[in-house]
Amino acid sequence: MLSRKVFGFIPVWLIALVGVIGLVITGVVVVWLVSNITEILTFIFTPSERIDQVIECSDSSGCLFWQPVLYSAILLFIVVTGFAYTTLLERKFIAWFQQRVGPNRVGPSGLLQPAADGLKLIFKEDIRPAGLGENEWVYLIAPMLKAIPTLVVLAVIPLGPPIIIPWFDGNFYRIPLGLADINVGVLWILAITSIGTYGVALAGWSSNNKYSMLGALRASAQMISYELTMGISLAVPVLIVGSMSVVDIIEGQRGLFVNWFVFQNPLAAIILIIALIAETNRAPFDLPEAEQELTAGYMTEYSGMKFALFMMAEYLGMIAVSLIAASMFFGGYQDGFGLVDSLPILGPLVMIGKVLLFLFLFIWIRATLPRIRYDRLMMLGWKVMLPLSLLAVVWTSVAVVVGDALGTGGYIIVSGILGVLVLIGGYFMFGRSPAGEEDDDLETDPIITGEPYGIGNIILQALGGLIAVPFVLVNIGISGLKATVKVAIGILEYVARLGGVPVEPPDDSDKSKPVPTKSGGD
Repeated sequence: MLSRKVFGFIPVWLIALVGVIGLVITGVVVVWLVSNITEILTFIFTPSERIDQVIECSDSSGCLFWQPVLYSAILLFIVVTGFAYTTLLERKFIAWFQQRVGPNRVGPSGLLQPAADGLKLIFKEDIRPAGLGENEWVYLIAPMLKAIPTLVVLAVIPLGPPIIIPWFDGNFYRIPLGLADINVGVLWILAITSIGTYGVALAGWSSNNKYSMLGALRASAQMISYELTMGISLAVPVLIVGSMSVVDIIEGQRGLFVNWFVFQNPLAAIILIIALIAETNRAPFDLPEAEQELTAGYMTEYSGMKFALFMMAEYLGMIAVSLIAASMFFGGYQDGFGLVDSLPILGPLVMIGKVLLFLFLFIWIRATLPRIRYDRLMMLGWKVMLPLSLLAVVWTSVAVVVGDALGTGGYIIVSGILGVLVLIGGYFMFGRSPAGEEDDDLETDPIITGEPYGIGNIILQALGGLIAVPFVLVNIGISGLKATVKVAIGILEYVARLGGVPVEPPDDSDKSKPVPTKSGGD
C-alpha cells in the first residue's frame, strides 16, 4: 500500500509523512496562539500600547511624497484587477440565475477567463471607419474620456481609516487610505462623473455612423437627466453632516449601523442607487447600447483595445458608483458594530464587501429586469425621480432644523414621522391600479398626449412658479415704472401749456408728404 505512487513518481508514504509533520506544526502554532492570546489581541487592537511614537504622514515630507505614489499604484492594481474579475463575476452570476454553468474552460473554474478576454482584445485588428478625416483624433480620444474619469473620481473616496504601518527607516507612520481629503469632495464627484458624458457624445459624433450617433444622443440625454437627480440626492448627506468632505460624511456614520444615513433618509438612498445605475448605462437603463435597436450604440465602430476601454469604463463605473453609494449612505468603511474603530485594517475589507454587495445587486437587476422604453426612461427621470429627490431634500432639511432646535431625540422623531408620511403618500400616488382598472396605454399616455399628470407635474409646476416669481415682480416693476414716467411726462406737458411754453409736436418726418416740384413751364 505504501509503495504506491501518486502521479507516477511521489510515494504515498512521503505524502503521509508530510501530512503528519503539517499536523504537528499546526498543533504547536494553535497551542502558542491560545497561550499568548492576550498579548496578540493587545498587539493588534491597541497600537498605542505597542508603539512609542507614531509620525503623522502630513508631518513627514518623505511620507507626503511616497504615500500618493504607492497608494495610487496599489489602488490602480486593485481596481483594474477588480474590473477584470467583475466581468467574470457577472457572467457567473447570470449563468447561475439562468441555471447554466457559465465560463469554466479557461483555468480552474474559469478563473483565467478575464486574462483570455484581455489577450483576445489586445491582438484584435484595429479597424477604423472610413471618412473620419479631421475627426480622427476625436475618435481616438473618446474612449479615454470615458474611462479616465471613472478612475479620477476615486481620489476623494477613502477605502478605510488611517492605519499605522512600519517603514524602512524604523519609524511608524499613520497614513490615510485615500489620495485627497478635500472639503468639496461631493462636488468633485459630480464634476468628474459628468466628464464621461463628453466621451460618449464625441464617440458617437466622430464615428460617422447613424447608429453610433443615436446611441450617443440617448446616452447624453440619459446621463444629464439622471445627474441632476444624483446631485440633489447627494445633498442629503451634506445637509446631515454639514460638510462636503467624503471623509466627514463617512465619519458622521460612525458607531452602530443605525447611524448610517440610509436609515435616516431611505428615499434619498434608493433614488441615488437608481440614478447611479442609469449613470452607468446599465440594465434596465441600457438604451444607448440596445443591441436589438442600435447594434452596439456609440461603440459600434470601435474594435480592439478602444472597444476594451469602453467596456473597462462600464465596469470601472460599476465599482466607482458602488463606492459612492457605500460612502454616502451605507457607512463607507464603517462596519456598523465598532470593530473598525478598534482594528482599522478591517476598513478596506468592509468597503470591499459592500462594493461586492452592490455589484451583486447591479448584476441581479440586469439578469431580471427588462429594458424600459426610452420615453418611459425620460418620464421616470424628470417626472418621478426629480420630484422625489426634491422631496427627500425637504425631508432632511426639516428634520435637521428641528433637530438643531430640539436635539437628537427631536430629529429622530421628526425624521421618522416624515418617513411614514412619505411612505403613505408614495403608496397612494404610485401604488398599483385597482383590480378592475386597466393600465394606461399609448392613447392616454401623458408623454404622447402632452397632458400634465401626476404629483411630479404638480411639484414641477410649483417650483416653476416659485422660480418665476422674481421675474414677474421685475416685469411688473418695469411696466409700472414705464407707466409712471408716461404720466409724469403728460403732467409736465400740461403744466407747460398752461404757462404758455410751446410744446414741440412729435417728429413725424417719416410720415411727411413729399414737397411738390414746379413744372418746367412755370
